[in-house]
Amino acid sequence: MSQSNIYGLCCRYHGRDVRLTGRDGRVHYGRITRVTRNQVWLRPFPGPRGYGFFFYGGYGFGIPFAIGAITGVALASAFFW
Repeated sequence: MSQSNIYGLCCRYHGRDVRLTGRDGRVHYGRITRVTRNQVWLRPFPGPRGYGFFFYGGYGFGIPFAIGAITGVALASAFFW
């Protein structure tokens, strides 16, 4: 697609929710908020994103308690050595 065709599509979908695929293959989801001839601004959808606990996704309810128990045992053994 030429740059003018891409610009026209972005102008047509301005203010709507879209999925854009970049030249490198990365996919971006969001709402188009602004369009120029060279750039498109997206407002990402709210929701979970990024890394969670120790760079491993999100964590459940029990993980903080398990880590607390391990830390407690380690500290207790240090005091009663």
